[in-house]
Parts: sequence; C-alpha cells; structure tokens
Amino acid sequence: MKPILTKTDYNTIKDLIIDTPNHLRTKEISLLAREIESATKLPDEEAPADIIRINSFFEVQDVESGQILNYQLTLPKFSNVAEKKVSLLSPLGVALIGFKTGMEIEWLLPGGLKKLKILSANTPAAVN
Repeated sequence: MKPILTKTDYNTIKDLIIDTPNHLRTKEISLLAREIESATKLPDEEAPADIIRINSFFEVQDVESGQILNYQLTLPKFSNVAEKKVSLLSPLGVALIGFKTGMEIEWLLPGGLKKLKILSANTPAAVN
C-alpha cells in the first residue's frame, strides 16, 4: 500500500524535511522521507477527495480497542493537541499522510503497534 500525495503536499513535506536541521531530525522524519519518496504523486486536482492531506480533518479507529480519534493534520508549527491538531511529523501524522477513507494501516505508535482504520478524511477546499 503506497500513500497518495498531491504535488503540493509532496513539495511542502520535502521542503520541511530539507529545512529541518540535522540535530532536530527524528525517526519520524526519516520514515516520512521514505514514505513520500515511495508515494504516488498526483496533481492536486486529480487526487482523491478522501485522502489524508496536510490540513485534512480525519477520523480513525484503533481496530483492537475500538477507540476513535478525531484530529486535523497540520504542519508542525500549527499543531496543538488541545485543539485536536496533530503534527505531520508526529508518529500518527507520518502513519496516516496519503492514505484514504476505508483503508487499514499498521504503524508503530508510542503505545505500540496499532492497526488503524480510516473512517473519514476531509480537506477544506481553500487549503493547499
């Protein structure tokens, strides 16, 4: 399963990775770099509406526990857990970027290996 990225998201993420100083590079940045290089890149207007993109609102379910999470995926400078805004560079952000509604993914999160089902993804039209 390869992620699908819009060209805008790909370029934004690539620039973010390049601009991150070496001493601030985390495991997630390395994983994200690999993910975006393997991704299918599409012109913005050709990307499915239900993929998780930068600024998407999404709802995912932990398949094992049934817990449902609702967040917005943002650039790191806009992340704020109290406002339910999760950074693209967080383990959850790296796991979900480029995947779409209905997909199930397995990813190593701080709580261990999790299987997540994407219940919905919606990106505001004025974004990107």
